[in-house]
Amino acid sequence: SYCTFARNEGDPRVQTMTPDQVMAVAEQGRQMGCKEALFCLGDRPEVRWSGYRDVLKGFGHTTTHGYLREMCERVRDETGLLPHPNAGVLSRRELAELREVSASQGLMLETTSERLCEPDGPHANAPDKRPSTRLAMIRKAGELQIPFTSGILIGIGETPVERVDALLALRDLHEAHGHIQEVIVQNFRAKEDTPMGEAGEPGLIDLMTACAIARLVFGPHMNIQAPPNLSADYGPLLLAGINDWGGISPLTPDFINPEAPWPNLDQLAQLCSEAGYELRERLTVYPEYHADPAWVAPAMREHIDALADPATGLARVPA
Repeated sequence: SYCTFARNEGDPRVQTMTPDQVMAVAEQGRQMGCKEALFCLGDRPEVRWSGYRDVLKGFGHTTTHGYLREMCERVRDETGLLPHPNAGVLSRRELAELREVSASQGLMLETTSERLCEPDGPHANAPDKRPSTRLAMIRKAGELQIPFTSGILIGIGETPVERVDALLALRDLHEAHGHIQEVIVQNFRAKEDTPMGEAGEPGLIDLMTACAIARLVFGPHMNIQAPPNLSADYGPLLLAGINDWGGISPLTPDFINPEAPWPNLDQLAQLCSEAGYELRERLTVYPEYHADPAWVAPAMREHIDALADPATGLARVPA
């Protein structure tokens, strides 16, 4: 109802990056100082679209997962960037296989409201958006000791109580497995040519309130993120309990929200300084996780160590 990322077969805007395109972007990113390669895609489009199955066949694969795994491995080995797959709902086997070629993984919970899956709801025709399905995958990631990013989406019709319920559900999973390294509080942005294109968007106070509640729910040690490109006035979010801005690319747009450009890093650093903070670059896997061998696949260790400052665990500062 609100996503422009997914396209139907035959839409001229449909694109699947070829291996050469993936590697070209990754190499450009490496040259520009990037540390992470975010792989963001829908789960199993080959089940529905025959044309996409033909595309995969041309790449030497029968599944999106197989193609994703190969490209994560190639990007890691050929550029040194740390892959972070956000690939929709995955099986335990798929999660485990991606763990070997990535530093962290992610899936937004968005909401725990089953009500939004009812007819005419924003998730009515999206079975993989069902809260029970997403919670089950996030739990599997914890059992596999995968450093994991998740979060909530506010403004899609959920109530304030349902927002808190979603945060509590994530907290319960984290308390059981210790794997949620970051909680995103993302505000809905209306997109043209979607069923929710005319829907109202949450305001700054609403977003700040949700961020503050997330901080209260998770306590002082969780990393709470709010994307700065989705708010015209994002500085006050620093007063609401966040300590992370998420990934900001010097090369590629926000493909999920292409209408929202990334902020200027110098301006972002100035805002942080004015609020009493220092803006620092981190890796896709947080220091407290890659410092513990249990959370890092052996094949990933040297690649993480090459980019991490041994003193802080954050990204190395160029000499």
